[in-house]
This record gives sequence, structure tokens and C-alpha cells, in this order.
Amino acid sequence: MPAETQSRAIFRARTDGPRPVPFQPLSPARYVPATGRAGSKKFVRISWNRTRIAAMGPETSSIAANLEAVRERIVRAAQRARRRPEEITLIAVSKTFPAESIRLGYAAGVRHFGENRVQEWEAKQPLLADLDATWHLVGHLQSNKAVRAARLFHSIDSLDSAALAQKLDRAVGGQSFSSDKNAVSAGQVGAPAMAGCALPVKSLAVLIEVCLAPEETKSGASEAEVPALAEAVLGLAHLDLRGLMCIPPYFDNPEQARPYFRKLRELRDALSRRLNRALPELSMGMSHDFEAAIEEGATQVRLGTAIFGLRKSPGHEEAETP
Repeated sequence: MPAETQSRAIFRARTDGPRPVPFQPLSPARYVPATGRAGSKKFVRISWNRTRIAAMGPETSSIAANLEAVRERIVRAAQRARRRPEEITLIAVSKTFPAESIRLGYAAGVRHFGENRVQEWEAKQPLLADLDATWHLVGHLQSNKAVRAARLFHSIDSLDSAALAQKLDRAVGGQSFSSDKNAVSAGQVGAPAMAGCALPVKSLAVLIEVCLAPEETKSGASEAEVPALAEAVLGLAHLDLRGLMCIPPYFDNPEQARPYFRKLRELRDALSRRLNRALPELSMGMSHDFEAAIEEGATQVRLGTAIFGLRKSPGHEEAETP
């Protein structure tokens, strides 16, 4: 085969159609600037994929392609804000989707997943205990489920009261483990415990959920309550306060959510100064508005439909609570 023909064949093999791509962390080094029309800039993705392409089913192809598009949008939003894309953690919100969909997301490179309901994750977790992923509870947590949540999740991203914080702290501190291979700690999901030995207790990461639109949402601490709640959490030995989370009202125009994202960042910065403590995480932004959230400082974005597609069950996207 002539060299030119061979080169074209290789290019087509690398670029035609969706393909399973081993995940690599987002990095500006994989995107090189190129000049666009009227002197604008665009970023061209450089890929060194193998030419041999494995066959994929429709769902595999869809999730992988959706993730690729989402990652590119994260990169562009970070570049607009003069931020590094690797500063942003993508949390795939998998509520109502089966374990098979989560496994496909994991195969495509996702390592953080969010669930809304303790009961739903309890049913899925045994099917996914082999995955080395980080599991977030992003929905409202009822206090009577605190013990179960502490055993099932690495991070509770919706803490909204001192009473709930105290229950989580006691749950983490008082955990004991059996030799059941599915026994989990707050810090190590799916890790087996040795017979007769308790796993070392780990701290449970938490984010305080802030209610910035009380007329729209019922969950979350008010702005006035946040400082006292943060100080209460810092006094608990088994909780690790990492930052703040918010769910703004839904707007067809994502620019209308921007003031809420900016407000949460300002609130986090003021709280960090008051506590004299770094609060590195800002969890804000969902499938319809995550780019504006990144531009306003989000370090975690929670995406469901943008990755897995439309949910079959009724309810509003990632913001739905139990």
C-alpha cells in the first residue's frame, strides 16, 4: 500500500465513529491552541489512540461519546476562566441508572459517581464493589439513614444541619466491620475486612449544602446558618469539612444561574477566612449549567443526563431528592 494511502487509512481508523478510549486526566497539554476565524482561538484535541477498534454496543458508544464531549466542554470552560481543567472533578450522577451504566461510565474513565438515595445505592453497591471509584451522596440525607450512608459513601455532599453532622460522626467513629467482602467503611468502599480485625476508622468527607434560593428548594442550610454549622463540623473528629455545595433554581438560560454560583464562591471564601482553614471544594453546576459554574470557580460538577442520557423516571435531573 502506498505510504499516502496507508496514512489516510490510519487517520480514518483513529477518527471514524465512537471508540473506547482509555481515560487520561484532563490536561491542557493534550489540547493545543489553533487559530480560528477572525483571530479567535480554539483547542484541538491531540489523541494517540491505537488503530485497532473494539466493537461497542449502542449504550457503550453513547456514554463514551457523551463523556468525550463533556470533557472537551470542561476544558473550554476552564480555559475561558484561565483555570487548569484538572482542577475540576467530574461527578457522574447515576441515580435511576442501572449498575451496568455505571460500569460503562467507569470503563470510559469516570472515577467519581453521585447517588441521590441511600436505598438505591445499597441495591447497586454489591454489583459494583470491585470498582475503585469514589462514591458521593448528592441528594438530601434523612437523619435516620445517617449510619447507612456513612458506611456506603466516601463523601456526603449535602450536609445541612449540626444534628445530622453529629449522627454521621458517631456512625463513622462507632463502625465495626465483619469479614463480609461487601463490608464498607466511610473511607474505603468495597474493601474487605480481615477476619477478626477492624478496619482503621477513616474520616468522612462532607460538604455543607447551602440553600441560596429558599423559595425554590427546601434542603440546605441558610447562609446565616453556615458559619455556625461549619464550626460545629470542625469540632467533630470523624468528619472532614471540604467545602460547600449548592443547587440553584433551574433556568432555561444557564447565565441566570451564574449569580448563585458566584455567591457560593464568595460565601466559601469568607468562611475560609473566618475559620482560617482551606475549603477547597465548590460543588456546583449540573448538566445544563456546568460551564457557567466552572467559570465561577466550581471544583466539582455533577452531571447526569449529559453523560447517561435522559432518565425514564419523572423528576428533575440531578437536583431531585429522596
